[in-house]
Amino acid sequence: MAMSWHMMVEFEPPLVACIVSSADHSFAAMRATRECVIAIPALKLAPQVVQVGNSSGRSIDKFETFGLTPVPAHRVTPPLVAECFANLECKVADTRFVKKYNLFILEVLKAWTDPAQKKPKTIHHHGFGTFVVDGETIKLISKMR
Repeated sequence: MAMSWHMMVEFEPPLVACIVSSADHSFAAMRATRECVIAIPALKLAPQVVQVGNSSGRSIDKFETFGLTPVPAHRVTPPLVAECFANLECKVADTRFVKKYNLFILEVLKAWTDPAQKKPKTIHHHGFGTFVVDGETIKLISKMR
């Protein structure tokens, strides 16, 4: 699935909140299996991200249809996406907000990065086919690890 909204909510343990439409095939899969992989694409995959988001896994194999490569994960059943610069293996940690908001809390069990993709530009969905591409990185002094 192409996920429109997600955010970090805790660092230890690493927790991610995400919204998944109850109409999506992925919603039913996450409720049933209580696991997923968040695959984070770089800018070069933007056209495929839109195609994935505009189709349903109920009727097609998105990996085959859009030329993506599934890679076995270590801690969960869903595969990683080889073309993505990062993949997060997740288990559903909290479903208290699913019924009201379609909001899942996921615990990241294992994180993968592709060392060949150095400083990838990420895309951020703003809705209705509009994306923002990340820009300049700044580093500030922080007491956080």
